[in-house]
Amino acid sequence: MNYILFDGPARNALLPFTFTRPVADVLVGIMTIRQKWEAHLGSTTTTVTEEYLSEKFPMVELEENVMINASYLPNSVLVEMITNLGPDQAIFRGEDVIAFYTKGEQESVDFDTYEILEYNDDCITIERTWDIFSKNDEAIREDFEFLTENKKSQPIPQSVNVIAPENIFIEEGAKLEFVTLNASTGPIYIGKDSEIMEGAVIRGPFALGNNAQVKMGSKIYGATTVGPHSRIGGEVKNAVIFANSNKGHEGYLGDSVLGEWCNIGADSNNSNLKNNYEEVKLWSYETESFVKTGLQFCGLMMGDHSKCGINTMFNTGTVVGVSANIFGSGFPRNFVPSFSWGGATGFTTYVTKKAFETARLVMGRRGVEFDEKEAAILQHVFDESKKWRND
Repeated sequence: MNYILFDGPARNALLPFTFTRPVADVLVGIMTIRQKWEAHLGSTTTTVTEEYLSEKFPMVELEENVMINASYLPNSVLVEMITNLGPDQAIFRGEDVIAFYTKGEQESVDFDTYEILEYNDDCITIERTWDIFSKNDEAIREDFEFLTENKKSQPIPQSVNVIAPENIFIEEGAKLEFVTLNASTGPIYIGKDSEIMEGAVIRGPFALGNNAQVKMGSKIYGATTVGPHSRIGGEVKNAVIFANSNKGHEGYLGDSVLGEWCNIGADSNNSNLKNNYEEVKLWSYETESFVKTGLQFCGLMMGDHSKCGINTMFNTGTVVGVSANIFGSGFPRNFVPSFSWGGATGFTTYVTKKAFETARLVMGRRGVEFDEKEAAILQHVFDESKKWRND
């Protein structure tokens, strides 16, 4: 069977992270949503997404296909239902379509002609930006159970100060000495060839991706995920950091999400709680206004390729778009459009020529090419975000 993940209605609610990737490639828990589905199904997947993303994330359609809503994270019940789907069958949860069967020559889908299978159990859905960190605790636990089942961890080094070692899994090549791991509050997963430097103190749930790094003396609270090839330091709490990003110095990051290729300057901090303790509102690209999150704690949402200088201060519930560059004293506004250059005193446009040069250098340091596909995606984001920049 050929499995295809589609963005669904959550795509716009997950901006700015879905400016540069399909919903399927959002990181939550230990793996991206795509990696979860592929691991559970034992099969590769392709994607139905926005046209401008489709060259980098193409769809492969065969004679028999099952389309899966990428906002839904897999579990054993869902996986069994999906693998047993037949012609003219679809799985719904209330009004939401989770998955449906199609044939290669099928030009349209009319669910009135389908047999509808109801899914009524609990499951994790990622439908808004703040779901990524607020549901990360549950997602780490589910991924940990799946990934470590019937597998043996590498031994915990004797110099490690450890609580609840049965909830810790260390992959091959990971390095850690003279650190403190407290897994009594949730599992701790340490990926292949990663490193936790001396003096770091970590409380679970926590996930460290392959080749990622925790700097010396870091203080990490769950539920935090550090993506592959990313680096963190300072104080971090309930944050999800996508691959290839750096928050390597002192400063606080809490209840936040950083996209890929981001860099947080030394001693930068974000607020995650309003002074009056009221519910936090976040900028919505769908409504082009600030919307209620239902959360008392909510920090920084930063899209791919965005960066901030040293001692930057972010207010509670700040949304930063793609390829923004923020610096200077004071708090920048709570919504910083993509390709903005500046800070609290005002912004100008970060022109694509300079932004692309920086992206090429940053990605080259990780051995990744900034090619025409990447440039075309960022150019589309630049053009689409013009209305919010007031160029």
